[in-house]
Amino acid sequence: MTSISIIGSGKMSGAIAEVASRAGAGIQIIKRSATSTSAARPGLEYGVMGDELTGDLVVLAVPYGAYAGILEHYREQLSEKVVIDISNPIDFSTYDRLRSPADSSTAAELAKLLPEGSAVVKAFNVNLGDTLVSGTNGTTRTTVLYAGDYADAKMSVAALIEAAGMRAVDVGPLTRARELEAMGFLQIIMAALGRTRYESGFTLLE
Repeated sequence: MTSISIIGSGKMSGAIAEVASRAGAGIQIIKRSATSTSAARPGLEYGVMGDELTGDLVVLAVPYGAYAGILEHYREQLSEKVVIDISNPIDFSTYDRLRSPADSSTAAELAKLLPEGSAVVKAFNVNLGDTLVSGTNGTTRTTVLYAGDYADAKMSVAALIEAAGMRAVDVGPLTRARELEAMGFLQIIMAALGRTRYESGFTLLE
């Protein structure tokens, strides 16, 4: 099985670490500093910002606004890596819009900044952390939607998802990341308003 480096130490970092653990992947967690708290499982490999990335897959489990700082440390190391963008760039001052360009997405903007050989896959942004940890949405398997332009990169992400016992659904090229971000926006807003639970989520019935 592949290995994964997760940059960030919040709830989604911990949730994706749980997914990777179920899939039998090697896991590295990169924290902002040695004193940063982490929601990830104990007993994993930990590093701090600037340490070498050991994973074949690299998950940016931080807000989109933190991407520039991450690229200062890791842009060249991300060459030949599969980079997974999980962000939902919601304007939390209004809870009424996405902050990504109207004709683009955080994933597409990230792809423009990465070196040749990097492959961006949008994934996990439509899933709340609790549904990744449990692997279920109610009584159904958690569905993870993903988008990207490179078949090999998408196959690697799908293999991780499926090895963790969840359903992976390819929604198309990276241009579909815009629609995934709109879905993620709706999901988070509904949960914040109490109209859904944080243990719930979108799914596709088989």
